[in-house]
Amino acid sequence: MACVVYPGTFDPITCGHRDLVQRATSLFDKVIVAVAESPSKQPVFTIQERLEMAAQALADIAHVEVKSFDCLLVEFARQHNSWAILRGLRAVSDFDYEFQLAGMNRRLAADIETLFLTPADQFAYISSSLVREVAALGGDVSAFVHPAVEKALQDKID
Repeated sequence: MACVVYPGTFDPITCGHRDLVQRATSLFDKVIVAVAESPSKQPVFTIQERLEMAAQALADIAHVEVKSFDCLLVEFARQHNSWAILRGLRAVSDFDYEFQLAGMNRRLAADIETLFLTPADQFAYISSSLVREVAALGGDVSAFVHPAVEKALQDKID
């Protein structure tokens, strides 16, 4: 069974993330959304909150699992018998960083491939940090996130 790992902080998960997961399910038998603990990034939401939001936002997509991790990504992929890591590219500005990550992962585990997908046009400008900022300033984020995520953002701001 072909499995891909889609890692990220998902602070919070957005419709752009969901778009990539949905499309990845047509390419792989299983998609593992790997929520990184990432304490150095100082996420707004706890790991448990991010896991719950991702599970709710992806609940209707078959063959998707949501798990947390706090180890090397390539080790997580190996633990789950995955030969592939999925990364999203929204813009050319993402490429340099993603290229560096892919190179490091290849050096650490030459048997694990990194694959890139671009989001649908309507999600190309959405990022978790931008969604958090719009929500914090009282803007409507309902077009960018699942309703459960929108509520979690409102609860966090209040």
